[in-house]
Amino acid sequence: MNVTKHKIIAFLFSLFFILPQFSNAADETELSAALVNPGYAEKPAWFKVSFLDIYEDIADATDNDKRVMLYFYQDGCPYCKKLLEDNFGQRGIADKTQKYFDVVAINIWGNNEIIVGDDEFTEAEFSAALKVQYTPTLIFFNEDNKAVYRANGYYPPEKFHTVLDYVGQRMEKKISYQDYLAKVDPQPASGQLHTDVINIKNPKNLQQALSKDKPLLVMFEQKQCATCDELHNDMLKREEGKKQLSRFNVTLLDMWSDEKIIRPDGKQVKIRDWVKQLDVKYAPSMVYFNAKGEEVFRTDAYLKSFHTNSVMDYVASGAYKTQPNFQRYIDIRADELREQGIEVDLMK
Repeated sequence: MNVTKHKIIAFLFSLFFILPQFSNAADETELSAALVNPGYAEKPAWFKVSFLDIYEDIADATDNDKRVMLYFYQDGCPYCKKLLEDNFGQRGIADKTQKYFDVVAINIWGNNEIIVGDDEFTEAEFSAALKVQYTPTLIFFNEDNKAVYRANGYYPPEKFHTVLDYVGQRMEKKISYQDYLAKVDPQPASGQLHTDVINIKNPKNLQQALSKDKPLLVMFEQKQCATCDELHNDMLKREEGKKQLSRFNVTLLDMWSDEKIIRPDGKQVKIRDWVKQLDVKYAPSMVYFNAKGEEVFRTDAYLKSFHTNSVMDYVASGAYKTQPNFQRYIDIRADELREQGIEVDLMK
């Protein structure tokens, strides 16, 4: 049966979800099956065979000294395919995941019934209520039915290992993920910040960078970051990347810095403290603000060029104000580009 808006809201508060703060993000409970992409990807045989009773799955996992990982996917999603093949295809990741977690798969366009306590959802309703904007999205639960970590999008294997260890070993009880990541996540990289993208006059005062003409883009990165290097040395140097980036007032911040800045809301704060307040967990993360200094969208996972450019277009064009579902937006944008004779390759 259909759930009421009040039940959905009550459910969200009961789980204390850390949801992306998107301006004007209306509830969407009627999602069209016609938007499902072709290309079913086989999931590992060791995924849990679930009746989609979430609390029951959590109780079963607890009895086996495990936790539950909800895997939100859609058919034809190239990043879901990468997660299944490049991540779970590695013996070390597969073994570690099975050791710590029961993985329950949820199709964001699906009609299977999901039970949460006394409430019932379809998969599509459940995904919409949780504002799932990217696939894959992974939500990890503790033994008290609380979400303790949410990954909005694909994490490369080395970062995925870190999340599995952090949540699987129940480290959230001892240390924030940001601090944990700072200790355990060195990676081969250029060792420098790509500050050439900064185009605002005073990077220490972001309130002054707010404008009705251009949204503000704050890029949170770190010096040892191979994916940051790829973003700047490849994707943002392509013509489409440069075009999209020019539509924003841009600054780039070292996410581990103790330097003080003025946030878009006018408050002074250390950068690393602002990172914790925003719950930024990934480098690079690209956080977008409107003229009022309100966050309207973010990317905090690994994306290739098409999706990176699509997010920038989604925000700069103001499309997020009328189309709150990003998956629908990129489907439409891809079709429009193809009609113009432009090749769309999601993984280049």
